[in-house]
Formats: sequence, structure tokens, C-alpha cells
Amino acid sequence: MMKIKEELLNQCLQEIINKKNVFSAVLRVESGDNSFSWTGAAGEMQKDSQYFIASVTKLYVTAIVMGLIEEGKLNLNDKIAKYMPSEYMQGLHVLKGVDYSNDITVEHLISNTSGLPDYFFHKQANGKTAASSLLEGNDQSWNLDTTIQTAKKLTPNFPPGKKGKAAYSDTNYQLLGRVIEIITENRIDGVFKEYLFNKLSLRHTYVFKDISDNAPVPFYYKSKKLWLPNYMVSVPAEGGIVSTAEESMFFIKEFFNGRFFPKENIEKLKKWNLILPPPSIFYYGIGLEKLFTPRIISPFKPIKEIVGFWGQTGSFAWYHPDTDLYFCGTTNQINGAGHAAAGSAIFKIIKSV
Repeated sequence: MMKIKEELLNQCLQEIINKKNVFSAVLRVESGDNSFSWTGAAGEMQKDSQYFIASVTKLYVTAIVMGLIEEGKLNLNDKIAKYMPSEYMQGLHVLKGVDYSNDITVEHLISNTSGLPDYFFHKQANGKTAASSLLEGNDQSWNLDTTIQTAKKLTPNFPPGKKGKAAYSDTNYQLLGRVIEIITENRIDGVFKEYLFNKLSLRHTYVFKDISDNAPVPFYYKSKKLWLPNYMVSVPAEGGIVSTAEESMFFIKEFFNGRFFPKENIEKLKKWNLILPPPSIFYYGIGLEKLFTPRIISPFKPIKEIVGFWGQTGSFAWYHPDTDLYFCGTTNQINGAGHAAAGSAIFKIIKSV
């Protein structure tokens, strides 16, 4: 039976909340065999608070895509032009005069290897980004039509599937969400419900779709509290799920234990590409991320592989196979300070085992 000192866990939570501009946090740690479970909350959160899981949503999308593959309804090699309206595809990916739009596959989208520009952080002609406007508090919708119009005006990063190349792009997941809707003949919120939420009997997890819903804990950018309901409603497949630490934990454990697709297929998702250069190093596979753990963090006992997902709002869901420990929660802080604090806590807990 695994035992982690509660004093250490409380200390880790305190270090997260002590980080500048982290005003709310929840941390849940569990062992794979369910012999150990601990949840702590601080600041503006309670242990059962609902929060935006942001891009951790993409791990739920991976579960759906892999499930659709098992059902024979989808293949990673499928060209997305097979599903998408021609007006979306026309001129979607044009680089140095070559139109690669019809070469884009489902795998390119889910692995961020399409080369499509990220509508969120990519600089537009006016020098601004969608992110900068939202972070200033200008709440606006970014539905797929708007995203595609924007992406077509931006320069792609590289041809689809170029060896060794990956670039994080929320444009990919907006397109992937629409592919899923077309295949299932259902809206993405309904697909999440049918394939995941109902299957796991999740009562406090849902896709945010009502701008008057104020149940989720707000997130921050530095010291500024952000409430962006119009935006969050418009990005369901990219980052629109609301959940709790308990139910996020249940999902990630079921994900890695083969509830949605054969467990051995997890290895097929580990086609890693470096997605961010130092110091924010992490790797992206097929709908799965890997934390980079430099040897210096634990020189005598390498931490090795930690797999799962980060969310832009400081949310996280990670699994460390060597110790069979799972971690999830949020820091509700966009500027990266929360991510760093959560990462440090995870490393410290793993090293203590």
C-alpha cells in the first residue's frame, strides 16, 4: 500500500498557492491501485469546486477519436477533406505557393503536425493575436468559421506531416471537433456526453455552453480575473470542458486503463515531437503530451516519463507509470506561473515515493 506523507502534500499545495498571482488551486493525487487518494484546495477553491480544464479537454477528444477508430468509423490516415465542406478546405493551407490543404489528415490534426497556424497565438496583420485581445478581457466568440477565416490569412508553419516538425495549434482541434461532429452526426457536447460523461457517470463534468453559467471558478491572467463566457462557449473541442478534481482523476485513470480503447494502444500515441523549446519543454504525441524531466531534477533516481496534458488555465492531468501515480487539478493562472508551480509539486511528490 502506497503512503505519501500528508505534510509533504500540504506543503506542495502551499507552495503552489504562494506563487505570485495564483489565487486558487486544487491538487489531487491518487495511486493506480486506489490504495491512496488525497485532495487539497486553497485560495478561492474548495476540493469539489468546478473549474475549466481548458486544453486538458484535448485528452477527452483523444479518447473519442481512439474510440471511433475502434468502431471502424474513423482512421488516423483519413484526409479531413473527406469529411469537411469544400469551402472550409479551399486555401486552408497554402505555403510558398503550394496548396497542401487536401493533404491534411486526422493524425496531423490530433498530433499538431498539420503546420496550420494557431489562430490563438499567431500574430495577425495588425500585429495582435486573438490571445492578446482575450487576455485584455475582451470576451468574444471564436467559432470554427471565424477560426478558418483567420487561419487562411496567416502563413502556415510547415507542410503537413513534415518529419520532426510540430507546432501547437488550437486551429487543429477546432477542425477535429467538426470532423467528430460530422462522423457521429451529433454536436460535440452530445458526443462528449454519450462517449465519456454518461459512460463514466460523471455528474459534475460538462461542456460549457451557457454564457450565464457562473459555476466554474474564474481563471486569471497575472492579477487580472478573466471571465470569458462567450469565448469558452465557442471552443468546446479545444478546451470547453468543466469538471472537478475528483471527476478529472476518474477520467484520466480510465483513459490509461483502457476503458475507451485497448490499453496497449497507448504506446501508439507516443510518437513524440518537441513542441516548445527551453525552458518550457514538453513533447506532443498523438493527442497526448509528455513532460520533459531533466536529469538534474532527480539525478540519482530518474523520473522518466510523465504523460497526460496541460491546460492553458493552469489545469493539468498527468500520469507517472513508474510510481503508478496520477495527478490532476488546476492553478487557474494563464501566465505560466501556475504551470511551473504544479510541475514542481508533481516532481517533488514523485521523488518522495
